[in-house]
Amino acid sequence: MESKKNILVGNNKINFYLLVLVCLFLINYSYGKDNTEGVFTDLKILDKISSKNTLVKLKNRELTRFKDLSIKSLKCKNSGFDDNPEITAYIQVKDLNDENNNEVFVFNGWMFSSSPSITPFDHPVYDVWLVKCY
Repeated sequence: MESKKNILVGNNKINFYLLVLVCLFLINYSYGKDNTEGVFTDLKILDKISSKNTLVKLKNRELTRFKDLSIKSLKCKNSGFDDNPEITAYIQVKDLNDENNNEVFVFNGWMFSSSPSITPFDHPVYDVWLVKCY
């Protein structure tokens, strides 16, 4: 009788260890995925002439037109290790009124939500700020 109990206990231990291994694998897989990169980018645009703020929602890699600007967000990321995460986005902006420089970007680079003055958007009519990445 005792030998049968030992065999059953051994099988239960093997099943328990397999369950633990599967759980550890699933936990590592979920933490290994990059959840900091977003699909949408929110920009706040100030029209300096009318003094109106507008929130523009961009889908990454899609061209969006806002009045005289053509805006494209290629990538946005949230830093996942802070209580107040840094939001960064790679933005390309063209001025559609400028007929001479149709192929030149008014702004082409990274924007930072906490420090917009690092790479400023310089335009006579509009100011652009990065608000959110999700």
